Amino acid sequence: MEEYKKRIADKILEKKLKGKGAVLIQGPKWCGKTTTAEQISNSVLYMAKPEDKSQNLTLADINPSLLLEGDIPRLIDEWQIAPKLWDAIRFEIDHRHEEGQFILTGSSVPANMGDVTHTGTGRFAWLLMRPMSLYESGESNGSISLEDLFKTPDNISGINKLELSDIAYLTCRGGWPRSTFMDKDIALEQAFDYYDAIVQSDISRVDNITRNPERVKRLMKSYARNLGTQASNETLRNDIIANDSVSLDTDTVLSYINALKKIFVIEESPAWNPNLRSKTAIRSSDTRYFVDPSIAAATLGIGPNDLIKDLNTFGLLFECLCIRDLRVYAESINGNVYHYRDANDLECDAVIHLRNGAYGLIEIKLGGDHLIEEGAKNLKRLQDKIDTEKMSNPSFLMILTAIGNYAYRREDGVYVVPIGCLKD
Repeated sequence: MEEYKKRIADKILEKKLKGKGAVLIQGPKWCGKTTTAEQISNSVLYMAKPEDKSQNLTLADINPSLLLEGDIPRLIDEWQIAPKLWDAIRFEIDHRHEEGQFILTGSSVPANMGDVTHTGTGRFAWLLMRPMSLYESGESNGSISLEDLFKTPDNISGINKLELSDIAYLTCRGGWPRSTFMDKDIALEQAFDYYDAIVQSDISRVDNITRNPERVKRLMKSYARNLGTQASNETLRNDIIANDSVSLDTDTVLSYINALKKIFVIEESPAWNPNLRSKTAIRSSDTRYFVDPSIAAATLGIGPNDLIKDLNTFGLLFECLCIRDLRVYAESINGNVYHYRDANDLECDAVIHLRNGAYGLIEIKLGGDHLIEEGAKNLKRLQDKIDTEKMSNPSFLMILTAIGNYAYRREDGVYVVPIGCLKD
């Protein structure tokens, strides 16, 4: 029997339940939402269980309170097939006068909220789950804590056991919980099946608008080629129509992108807007990323060996992996992940900004002395631009690498940390 691998979301869910009557867990399908909720729930209602579904839907219409009876916290799985449950849950929360009553999970297809009369403000909290980070799946040894880096330690130390071939495999396998228990060749197939489901059904089910599978494939392929960039919708459109016999307007491309966002396939990185000493224009476009690098690999039809032979593509997908992990780790310390780029093309791959105003600057590199040196210079240049009379100095500067035997602090204060050493 498969053993549950602890998730960073476990402690976030537990904390949110202490402050709200219900928590709604959202995220891409197959990322472990229901399994995580089951670990803390004391009773479960599976709304879509085949033998009970018809009865459940009827009760949701005529007497929803019956479905909500059970030990708390009560998990309501696939709640979105009966959106009227939302108001019933809100009513129960108001009249029970107690936190931690319900956990709601569902597929990546959003509920039809047309029948809902209350937003849930003050009663519901939201939790976004993503695929597993390398620390959660057991590949990172966790010797370096992102939270501890905000305390600016004089020295750090960690030994990295992952080689470039390992990172190539983990990039293509992705962070899908079930795949972490599978043999490598079987695990690599899961992202391709996931991609097929997106193209053939999920992107159309999201809003019941039929979309051309071949066009979806072209969009996703263009998106994969533009990972880590601020490519415009017009750029993506031009890339698609180069191989499309039918004309395509930018609004249609946008509708496809928004559909992919709704099912949590795409999660773009917003621009960071610091106070600078000069009047340098900061680019405000979001940066393109899939929620997991394995989706990009499947979209491009490539595997670990292909990445080893094409380091440019490997670099793009590795950046996507790092952004995924940084988002998971930052979430646990009340932080968000941003991207910085200005009119002079000075760029910072990731900025972790905490709720208290502290922030860290991160460059992502596959590894090697030349790339590390280049990354350190970029970080120092950006640090020198920041107006420290209007905002604090960065808590840390870090180069996050794919390879390297050790995690350490350079003489100039820049941390070098292999992704195989990092945790929240």
